[in-house]
Amino acid sequence: MDIRSYLDSTYLKTAAQAGISEADNQQIVQHAIHEAIREHFKLIMIRPEYVAMAQDLVTAADSPLLVGTVIDFPEGRNSLKFKIDQAQEAIANGADELDFVCNYNAFKEGQIDLVRQEILEGTRLVLANHKTIKWIIEVAALSEKEIIQLSTLIKNVVMLHFDEELYGNVFVKSSTGFYPTIDGKPNGATLPTITMMLENASPLPIKAAGGVRTFEEALEMIQLGVKRIGTSGAKKIAEGQENRNDY
Repeated sequence: MDIRSYLDSTYLKTAAQAGISEADNQQIVQHAIHEAIREHFKLIMIRPEYVAMAQDLVTAADSPLLVGTVIDFPEGRNSLKFKIDQAQEAIANGADELDFVCNYNAFKEGQIDLVRQEILEGTRLVLANHKTIKWIIEVAALSEKEIIQLSTLIKNVVMLHFDEELYGNVFVKSSTGFYPTIDGKPNGATLPTITMMLENASPLPIKAAGGVRTFEEALEMIQLGVKRIGTSGAKKIAEGQENRNDY
């Protein structure tokens, strides 16, 4: 099976995180975009400041590659206004898909109305612009009960406020890939967490991100029912090698 059409090839490190100059980091982003075009991946996922450049390269290559970016990444703690402003700018710059980090800390603190409102307003903005949105719930920060509850909350907001034909454009996504864990615990997609998300977010599609490192793991996720896989090692995974990157 060729899994390339499921892969969101991802590079989300800042220059500071990578320990390199901004110019060098931009070169890495450009390389990732060109690779995604050549390999016929579904999407290239980069930070908002690189969206316009990515869209220019994709257009010049006459490629169907989608350009995705992250909103309020990686902690999701900022205000709804921050999220909306950042999303509007990304859309104006040509983003096709926007992966919002849900304010999972507010959710854990019981601020359900705040989280419900950001899901509603963020989704409304993105769908009104005929784009795709993915809500990152950061499973490593949540208990099993909270994974179920937050997945269900997103589903319920979408089903209450939006037409059924739009459900396929609202994903629930497992992880940023940047959440720090201890004792080698996974910070992203595992079969149990993805199963919980599939069972409780349906009919919304699921994106598995964080920790999918081999072709076999990716295939297992696809067979389980996920529609997208986010990985910083898309080429290696597609070719049957192991992705040893740290996210």
